[in-house]
Amino acid sequence: MQGHSKSLKILGISAYYHDSAAAICVNGIIVAAAQEERFTRKKHDAEFPFMAVKFCLEKSGLTLNDLDAVVFYDKPFLKFERLLESYLAFAPKGLISFITAMPVWLSKKLFLKQEIKKALYKIQEFDRKKLNLLFTEHHLAHAAGSFFSSPFSESAILTVDGVGEWCTAAMAYGKNNQITFSHEMNFPHSVGLLYASFTYFLGFKVNSGEYKVMGLAPYGNKHSQAVENFMHTIKSELVQINRDGSIFLNQKYFTYATSLTMVKDKKWKLLFGIQRRAENEPIEQVHCDLALAIQSITEEVMIKMAMTCKSLSESENLCLSGGLALNCVANKALREANIFKNIYVQPASGDAGGAIGAALAAYYIYAGQNRRIDSKPNKFETVYLGPVYKNKDIEQFIGNYNAKVDFIADELALCKLVGKLLADEKIIGWFQGSMEFGPRALGNRSILANVTNTDMQKKLNLKIKNREDFRPFAPAILAEYADQYFERTEFSEHMMFVTNLRQKYCIEIPVDFEKWSMQEKLNYKKSDFPAITHVDLSARIQCVEKVLNPRFWLLIEQYRQITGVPMLVNTSFNVRGEPIVCSPEEAYACFMESGIDVLVMENYVFYKEKQMDHDHPTKWKRHFEKD
Repeated sequence: MQGHSKSLKILGISAYYHDSAAAICVNGIIVAAAQEERFTRKKHDAEFPFMAVKFCLEKSGLTLNDLDAVVFYDKPFLKFERLLESYLAFAPKGLISFITAMPVWLSKKLFLKQEIKKALYKIQEFDRKKLNLLFTEHHLAHAAGSFFSSPFSESAILTVDGVGEWCTAAMAYGKNNQITFSHEMNFPHSVGLLYASFTYFLGFKVNSGEYKVMGLAPYGNKHSQAVENFMHTIKSELVQINRDGSIFLNQKYFTYATSLTMVKDKKWKLLFGIQRRAENEPIEQVHCDLALAIQSITEEVMIKMAMTCKSLSESENLCLSGGLALNCVANKALREANIFKNIYVQPASGDAGGAIGAALAAYYIYAGQNRRIDSKPNKFETVYLGPVYKNKDIEQFIGNYNAKVDFIADELALCKLVGKLLADEKIIGWFQGSMEFGPRALGNRSILANVTNTDMQKKLNLKIKNREDFRPFAPAILAEYADQYFERTEFSEHMMFVTNLRQKYCIEIPVDFEKWSMQEKLNYKKSDFPAITHVDLSARIQCVEKVLNPRFWLLIEQYRQITGVPMLVNTSFNVRGEPIVCSPEEAYACFMESGIDVLVMENYVFYKEKQMDHDHPTKWKRHFEKD
């Protein structure tokens, strides 16, 4: 594969833990990428990404025989070594976990090379002898996915997650087409697993509920004795934080190394004075305070890590990836610390993004290809890379199910109509173009709403998304107006940063606000745009540029011309327990079974009242599982 003139085509794969995905890189450009969950409809699907690989091949016009390499984002033997050593170190504890894990490893994961080849052969026949199958280390995949998709020719790199093989966090330096690692932190000491332990204790699901802890934290009473006591307890009993950002976790309080759970519930109850919250139990102020404590400590650790990265690299740039990079509140704290001039966060920072990182690592590092730097900052090529359904596909869907629909051929007329519907406080399902890659809906598989409605946050949470009422919503704002409304907007195209609303749009917070209950804080109107303003007057913004998503930009612009407001509520097109919709059938089903008023798919407009007398098939009747 060495050389600089040959056209190289590489398939990256992530699988077998959570959020499996596939991506294809052609000459250093990611041309297709998708998560398996979008096709199987199993949230966080960890199985081999059969359908995602098939899609990527079809979109790129390639066969498996055309590929120069297939790259897996993990090194299974290193991970197996870690599991064995962990079980031995903690023996005789962990016997049940060991017995549970070993059959899977001995039958499948230890023979991953053969498993991957068998899986690929089910998708498409190919010459097995010619297949170049590579394995990259987990944190190299994270680092490569961030640095090689960034606009920087050189940068410090920080990757932080639960655990890869051994590594749980890594510091590196990227320059041109090379990445050099300098420091690693290894299992069982992990910022990601520490945060996940609190996710578990607060009653949310590990590996999917961490963002709920992040959203809950601002309801904690920042200056209270309760939060201070929790932080003191965490630092004195659970974690030792070193000056360089490395941590040491006191394993007598944790069980993740030997068990199928995260912590020792009884010991944590004694430690914090509360028992683990069950999933359906009410959220009380004490839970908010504990969430704020761990969020604050996580930010402290991330800042220390960033300072070490700065001293090691002396770079003005930082590339961030790994599951912790999805904590956009911590990203805000990093930015406000002004350690680096520029911070780029990989939009698909979790394990799904490992497929992109694996492919890019093979292209630049293994094959030694020259790096092409995009001259325009913030442009990330690997967002709108999923399946696309054009008008002819939607026509076929309409014909199959006799759905009631209006067709508006003119794009401007369509956007004016939808802008007027949004101004009239209708909730819109917006389905267009290629599905986004990564956890955020960025204008192609989105639910949109009016930002000025005081009750919209609660309505969206309870009647549309079927989720907790405290969960915040993000604004999609025209990029040219972003600085007028928000304090920090750089690198914000992908909802990777929280930033504060400018003071002139905020409503004065009462002096005793911190003493209010969670529900009172939630119900208080905090700004002119209550649907997107979180309790701490922040929002996770998406700056919409005309060049990156012209039709979504046009819609917001038409809404602005009607209302004077250049932003909309933008949340993912799904409900609780389901992945973001991929196909027209899924979009229509979600529309029919939720409180969405109008569905727009490309140039077709579906009104709920016109569908209500429609005898739609029972295949659209689904039961939403709790996440």
